[in-house]
Amino acid sequence: MTFHTADYLYPITAAPIKNGIIGLDDNGKIVEILDPASPDYTAPAAAPRQHKGILIPGFINTHCHLELSHLAGKSQTGKTLLPFLVDVVTLREMPQAEIDAAIEKWDAYMWKQGIQAVGDISNKLDTAAVKRRSNIRYYTFVEMFDFLQPARAQESFDGYRTVYDGQSGALDGNAKSAVPHAPYTVSNPLYELINGLNDGNETVSIHSEETPAEDELFRSGTGPFFDFFRGFGASIEGFEATGKGSIFHALQHLDPSKRTIFVHNTLTTAEGIQAATAWGQQGVYFATCPNANLYIENRLPRYDIFLAAEAKVTVGTDSLTSNWQLSILEELRTISKYQSYVPFDALLRWATINGAEALQFDGDLGSLETGKMPGLLAMTGLEGTTPEDFRIGDKTEVKRIS
Repeated sequence: MTFHTADYLYPITAAPIKNGIIGLDDNGKIVEILDPASPDYTAPAAAPRQHKGILIPGFINTHCHLELSHLAGKSQTGKTLLPFLVDVVTLREMPQAEIDAAIEKWDAYMWKQGIQAVGDISNKLDTAAVKRRSNIRYYTFVEMFDFLQPARAQESFDGYRTVYDGQSGALDGNAKSAVPHAPYTVSNPLYELINGLNDGNETVSIHSEETPAEDELFRSGTGPFFDFFRGFGASIEGFEATGKGSIFHALQHLDPSKRTIFVHNTLTTAEGIQAATAWGQQGVYFATCPNANLYIENRLPRYDIFLAAEAKVTVGTDSLTSNWQLSILEELRTISKYQSYVPFDALLRWATINGAEALQFDGDLGSLETGKMPGLLAMTGLEGTTPEDFRIGDKTEVKRIS
């Protein structure tokens, strides 16, 4: 067994412990957590290894598209979502060897960056082999869409069912579910087929309220989505606007008995957060991918709305088509830079225990508690000197210990 200590130990689910000590067995399971200031403190059996900064659990990346890793730098920044989606569809076909090599590389990168688990979107089987042998624990969301064409629902579902059957799941220590892509790409019959395939205690995700064009479509039935669909040989001339944000449409068709992650949320309102939270029976989570939001749309969600609602926020990286790297620390750095009112301890919760809960991995991951194997990271270079004034800055780094 090895012991580790730093200026502060952050259990996440409990208050930070000054000079706290954590004991890990040879497999990385937490055996002891010691507070030197406690009246019943007993020194550990071996001298602890001293680390700079603070100790935290491994990060949870709740939204990624690992299979698009070969598209790094292929799509220009600031194009807005619809041209970006065209890039994803038209540029993603490359030699399989290049795709496989990129997946392998960036899976290893995420582990080195302290990411312990990933909620990963898959449209294909390209990532399945890497997930089976990875150090990272994956929850694969097999994403389905039919461009709002009810006549295509069964054919689309049958094609994605092959991906679902072949993706890494519980037998590999991972998990998987079928999910809709977004309210603007999934017909009512396809929602029904997806809901029917998920017959257990799954988590599902859906892209939500990411762009003004989506908001315009659902609120007024106008905007650039009509031309976007024509470009793919589909018509939505019969689309009926709801007069509300797209999250309200999604709530009508998703299964409230499933734990649900709404992804991006750059335009989500307090009304939408309240409605979704009241709707969900097993918990509703809001994944933010700030660097992707800047990459594609040059905008961020208003995190003050989520803080005021006490919403369960999680953090994702999205894909290398829409990001410069796959690093949760870089996502936290961006939030801290552009919306610096978000408290440091809230950022850590978003990046750890909230994500673990969203993926239903919180029995093992997301916090420093005895019996868990959440990974252990040393975070250094923080601005400030105490938990009350810590901030993630330009010099902040993380290093994996376990």
